[in-house]
Amino acid sequence: MDVKLVSQDRDLYKLCREILGGIPNHYWTVSLVEPEAVSGASDLCVWDFQPLLPLPEAVVSNATKHLFLVHRKDLAAFRDRIEASEANILLKPVTRATLAAFLVLAVSTHETRVSADTSLKADRDEILQCLIETNLRLQEYDQDRTTFLARAVHDFRAPLTALSGYCGLLLSEPVGPLNEPQREVLRRMQHSAKRLSRMAAAMFQLSVGRQVKRHPDLQMGDIRDCLEQALHEIAPFADDKGIAISSDFGPGDCPLYFEAGQIEQVLINILDNACKFTPKGGLIDIQGYPCFWDRRATHAAIPPAAERRHHHLREPNAYRIDIHDTGTPIPQRHLTDIFEEYTSYSGGKDRSGGGLGLAISKVIITQHDGTVWAENTESGPMFSFVLPVYRREPVLSGEPIVKTATA
Repeated sequence: MDVKLVSQDRDLYKLCREILGGIPNHYWTVSLVEPEAVSGASDLCVWDFQPLLPLPEAVVSNATKHLFLVHRKDLAAFRDRIEASEANILLKPVTRATLAAFLVLAVSTHETRVSADTSLKADRDEILQCLIETNLRLQEYDQDRTTFLARAVHDFRAPLTALSGYCGLLLSEPVGPLNEPQREVLRRMQHSAKRLSRMAAAMFQLSVGRQVKRHPDLQMGDIRDCLEQALHEIAPFADDKGIAISSDFGPGDCPLYFEAGQIEQVLINILDNACKFTPKGGLIDIQGYPCFWDRRATHAAIPPAAERRHHHLREPNAYRIDIHDTGTPIPQRHLTDIFEEYTSYSGGKDRSGGGLGLAISKVIITQHDGTVWAENTESGPMFSFVLPVYRREPVLSGEPIVKTATA
């Protein structure tokens, strides 16, 4: 299947490749092209629509073989140029799940197009047009719901922050002395308020993340400092269950650039998930080490032992963190989607936790140009993520520092 993408968005190109790469037993190609390069030979053309984007007449007259990604505010301009009922429209910012659903359908339609007879084609096309129009309405409702949720969660964060602050104020005892049982109660209240505040912040970021592309403030730092703070945050939960936590971080060959607060949040989310599903008296082991990461691979889950052997052959270009726990295994069918929003599987030992903490972790790591995944080992699940290593280029005094990712 030949797919043409008319866009300047490299992230969209990467997303299309990842989605199509996850469809088994299917050969496909994806290429970035200019509008004038679109031809009738392509099986599918995806247009990142802009009001001033030139549309060839052949596209306007036969829009059914094309997919248009249109911002809601540009729908009127789009309808002026193409009859909307004849077009396949996804509202921007497009979600991975929505785009994946359409591309999987496009693959299925492409494979059956030759074998289907004329009457079946007509019936199928009529049903498809109804589904396309319904899908557009659902996308509009979903955006309205997301906007409402983002505003509600934003207002929800303020009283939680105030509650946590008042607990801290009482613990510092400026309004009077406390005995140890009172301090313990206030510490637990503050810890719970902080957890609620983090959940609210995660929900807010997930809600607005589709509409606002955020670029992390990359600063050179020591990721061990992030781990120390994360361990401090989850210590009460781990202590309650008697969970032993060990860590071993190897030195990196090159400086690591990241936004400390965001990576700290990732560690808290994954460790919180590990504590939740590790049995009483269990173990959590955290390992950090340089590794070679092949960015062209569709999946980064390389067994650590094999990866370390690879170090002798290829220069490390990333830093990897493995968080291994002795909890229940993750069902195999959910290993690939456990980081998606609202993902869960039935049972009282659902490790996804609704997908909130893990989903926001994936958003943050993706913003850092890294990748995150989960896998089962002989002794329990392991959550891993890699961050690319940035090398510092020689600069003259007074000139800005230029950071380039290793290949």
